Amino acid sequence: MTTPFSEALRRNLANDLAQGGVLKTDAWRKAVEEVPRELFLPSFFKDAPGPRGHEYTPVSANTGADEWLTLVYRNETWVTQIDGRVTADTATGPLIGFPTSSTMPSTVVGMSEALDVEDGMTVLEIGTGTGYSTALLCHRLGEDNVTSVEVDPEVAQRADNALEAAGYSTWTVTGDSLLGHPRRAPYDRTVATCALRRIPYTWVRQTKPGGIILATVGPSAWSYGTGLAKLTVKDDGTAEGRIIGRSSFMPARAEAAVPLAGDLTARSFYADTEQKTPVSPDALKDWMPAFLAQLAAPGAQLLHATSGGRETVYLFDAAREAFAALIADGDQWTVRQGGPVALWDAIENTLTAWHDAGEPDITSVRIAVTPQAHAYWIGGQQITNDQRSYWLGGENAALRWQHPHSPLTA
Repeated sequence: MTTPFSEALRRNLANDLAQGGVLKTDAWRKAVEEVPRELFLPSFFKDAPGPRGHEYTPVSANTGADEWLTLVYRNETWVTQIDGRVTADTATGPLIGFPTSSTMPSTVVGMSEALDVEDGMTVLEIGTGTGYSTALLCHRLGEDNVTSVEVDPEVAQRADNALEAAGYSTWTVTGDSLLGHPRRAPYDRTVATCALRRIPYTWVRQTKPGGIILATVGPSAWSYGTGLAKLTVKDDGTAEGRIIGRSSFMPARAEAAVPLAGDLTARSFYADTEQKTPVSPDALKDWMPAFLAQLAAPGAQLLHATSGGRETVYLFDAAREAFAALIADGDQWTVRQGGPVALWDAIENTLTAWHDAGEPDITSVRIAVTPQAHAYWIGGQQITNDQRSYWLGGENAALRWQHPHSPLTA
């Protein structure tokens, strides 16, 4: 049951999101003001540096009702699970581990606005999470028009209970969200609340022609350098669009980073090649170069190490058993590479071409999904044929990448 205090906090949140330019329409504002977020975050972790490193402290109404409720309505991301199993309601004190988080309201609402929904549309949501974004969709479109898929059975059950408590008996499904939910397809809109290396073609098949797919793409083991892709499905069964801005989500469970095996330091001593590189790996600390690097070397993990005052940056692709070690030598870098693909060569060539093209913003990146592959490009020209528009990426593009689909999601 909501209280006047929580209602006031929701109005304040809506005002903040509107003033920030995120909340733009009356229908979504009404959803923010009326959906009680506290039902979806009955407990969570707040984080801070501690004696053991980054520590997560449980917060709930039992630890302080006013603080808990005030934090619920802050425009912040809160940790809901540690190591994929420990929740705040079962924790007895501060913990360390790998966090799973809820999404900050500004991101949820911004994506909701970007969906360009109209009354009566149907939506497939990939990743139910806490259920808060699902509830906003239900408020806006009606519970029968929303289907949400969550891979974790316990997370799905908690979200379903919270949705029922909020008054929404919507379609929540437990399963592999990369496969969508064909039973209720086709959908007018598909939106993902997790990050992916590429958009599965199954989602294109399950979205109506003219429909929109909105998803964060570009992740490997990095926590940044990802972009929000907005695509329109075409009559020929393909989808095309562009990156509309930066975005950050936890990776899809099926695409979580594979633990590194072996000693990368030892591997670098038995490299296939060694050479100087004119491109510093420091460039990868910036969002756009990191995004491009992940397109050039999808699946590569990035690690930094310092020994004896000397910095080494490692890239390792576990699936392809390829590695690159970049070793600082004064203000220069030496790169040692091994495996079937030269990871750093691909990244260096991409960043050089991007620099030569004038270092365009992430919103310059276009994207297309076909039954065979997933392609990105920058530049090129638009042509019209048979009253339909196409973007040519080939020889006209400053940069172009193409990746085949996984057979499981094609």
